[in-house]
Amino acid sequence: MFFDQYFLFLVVPTMILSLIAQFKVKSTFSKYSKVFAKKGISGQGSAALLLKSNSITDVKIESVSGSLTDHYDPSSKTVRLSQPVFNENSIAAIGVAAHEAGHAIQHATGYGPLVLRSTLVPVANIGSRFGPLLAMAGLFFFPAAEGGLSILFHIGIFLFAGAVLFYLITLPVEFDASARAMTLLRENNVLTEEELRGVRKVLTAAAMTYVASALTAIMSLLRLILLARGRR
Repeated sequence: MFFDQYFLFLVVPTMILSLIAQFKVKSTFSKYSKVFAKKGISGQGSAALLLKSNSITDVKIESVSGSLTDHYDPSSKTVRLSQPVFNENSIAAIGVAAHEAGHAIQHATGYGPLVLRSTLVPVANIGSRFGPLLAMAGLFFFPAAEGGLSILFHIGIFLFAGAVLFYLITLPVEFDASARAMTLLRENNVLTEEELRGVRKVLTAAAMTYVASALTAIMSLLRLILLARGRR
């Protein structure tokens, strides 16, 4: 019977960390969704203000369904804000909207990590979906010559490594967008310092989900490499 100790000791802890991070971001967002900004500006209004303050006039702001589905689409230059963010004037809504505006500003200024991440999207999509499957198939179903590893395993590892790189590059992109959001909200007097502390908590909780995802990807890659060493 095959016992995958590496999955148990490397991957499972990071998966648990991911679940904790997801719970934390939802609970923090929920908490600060009930704290309303003194100036009464909405998420959509704050995003528009920050874009205008950076002389960006070609980015659209749209409402999308769902909760915490907010994102910036560089292909169409569109900031998409979820329904709890678009029209609400809570601390959480303004913070999330400002963060997405930060991504739009990154795009407009050619922020290096964002450009690199965009080029890796196709590799990340293929690598995260098929890389581990190909690597495992290469290990257990298509063995190479004795003492070696099959070409299928190497292809899988290569693809999955591209996905892991994508997760790693995502970290500075997300941290920078949050830093821009905090700076711009302060410079444009959108929120008070006390309100900004709430925004920081919301954005920090969201950032931890990306850290947890990156750790899970790294540990999953390490697991495959250690399994390969064991097979040798």
